[in-house]
Amino acid sequence: MSREPAAETSAFQHQQLTIIMMIQIPQIIETYFRTSNADDLNALVSCFSGDAVVTDENETHRGAAAIKAWSVNVRKKYQFKAEVLRAAHKPEAVVVTANLSGTFPGSPVDLDFEFTLKGDLIASLKIG
Repeated sequence: MSREPAAETSAFQHQQLTIIMMIQIPQIIETYFRTSNADDLNALVSCFSGDAVVTDENETHRGAAAIKAWSVNVRKKYQFKAEVLRAAHKPEAVVVTANLSGTFPGSPVDLDFEFTLKGDLIASLKIG
């Protein structure tokens, strides 16, 4: 019985290959998501500049104390975790799309997180 050329492919060609795309985001944004998922609120707040602004659910939170209060309240309300899906770099911002799952209607959902940086810290974050 003769073998067809297609049957002589290497074992390598038969292996399933998984390609992992590295998402390039600034370290401080990676730290934001890591500390958020770990519910490490002190470390999360330290990602922001002292005069940072967070806009989420049509509310604005200014400064470290307000951002910490927001992060405590949103966790109590939704008990969420985020998985970064992709990032887009704009001239003045980095937009990260993340899949959020938690105790909210419609979970899971993909949301955009628009970060503006000041040096190595987050100056503003708009979620939604």
